[in-house]
Amino acid sequence: MAKRRKLEAPSAEDLSRIEAEFRDETSAPKGRGVAPIASVMAETAGDTQLETAAERAARAKAETEAGLYRDAQGKGLLIVEIPTEQIDANAMVRDRTVMDEDDQAELRASIGAGGLRLPVEVFELGQEGDHRYGLLSGFRRLKAVRELAQMTQGASSFDTIKAIIRPRTEADQAFVQMVEENEVRADLSNYERGRIAVISAKQGAFADTQDAVNRLFASGSKAKRSKIRSYALIFEELGDMLTFPEALTETRGLQLSTALRGGLEPDLRQALSAHAPQDAEEEWEMLAAVLAASKPAPKDKARGGRPKTKPVAGWIDDVTIQTSTGYTIRRGEDSHGTILRFEGRRLDRAMMESLMLEIQRLLEA
Repeated sequence: MAKRRKLEAPSAEDLSRIEAEFRDETSAPKGRGVAPIASVMAETAGDTQLETAAERAARAKAETEAGLYRDAQGKGLLIVEIPTEQIDANAMVRDRTVMDEDDQAELRASIGAGGLRLPVEVFELGQEGDHRYGLLSGFRRLKAVRELAQMTQGASSFDTIKAIIRPRTEADQAFVQMVEENEVRADLSNYERGRIAVISAKQGAFADTQDAVNRLFASGSKAKRSKIRSYALIFEELGDMLTFPEALTETRGLQLSTALRGGLEPDLRQALSAHAPQDAEEEWEMLAAVLAASKPAPKDKARGGRPKTKPVAGWIDDVTIQTSTGYTIRRGEDSHGTILRFEGRRLDRAMMESLMLEIQRLLEA
């Protein structure tokens, strides 16, 4: 039988030697550091242990708000302060041609007393130069702030203006936005509407003037767009010579556009070139003389037969229109409302029904 070996407890020296050998065997080889993944995990664990629940909530909130800010900035929903000198007020042709000085003075007083409540709208030009932004809407407000800066000799409160930076857009949509803004805040005259339609079409934003009218004033009725096209023709043919075009009443404007369609442009331009009118009424008298001279001569009943002069289509007076086919349409009123009277050859039933349906479409547009 084998003799059992007696076990003895290791001495202190033995324990120290064993521990040293263990460290040598498990330590990383010389020249190599801790594995990268181990370092990352250690750092992450340390950070997690150091960040409290409140700090994590604050960090998440900050990240959310930063995302909302970037989203609002991209959609053009932020109001910022922009130096007025960085805005090009003439980056786009304006639709408003006349500004009342009394209204402008009232606007300056309001801004000077209570500040600008409604920001202007701009877009980034994306080009080098003195101006970083082009004005989309708010011409009168920008002008008032600049005037206040001059009147107060450069007061710092008027060096900047509140603005919304809209995303860059195509030219046609930019014109639509400008017109919509002015239609809501300050109704444009028919001449101003026709003018901006012609200009925007010539700048290539729309296919032609008719396309410009249809898209710029898409919310208007057919009758309204028809009037705007008439004033667009006036701007195209006489805009460079008229001194008081915004003063044209609706009836006078339609008479003038009818005359232009009838080929009277040379006569009208010659009349306007005679001298500079002092006011709107004098200018209209110059035009009215041409319109009166173009009216057909009254029929001499003693001579009989048909008149040799073919009647010119257009307005005869404020309530009468003459057609090129010999019909006369007169407007009247009685206790029940407005009456349209058709004079000339008798209209058959089919023609009257067609006229009634056309009037219905205009009234329901």
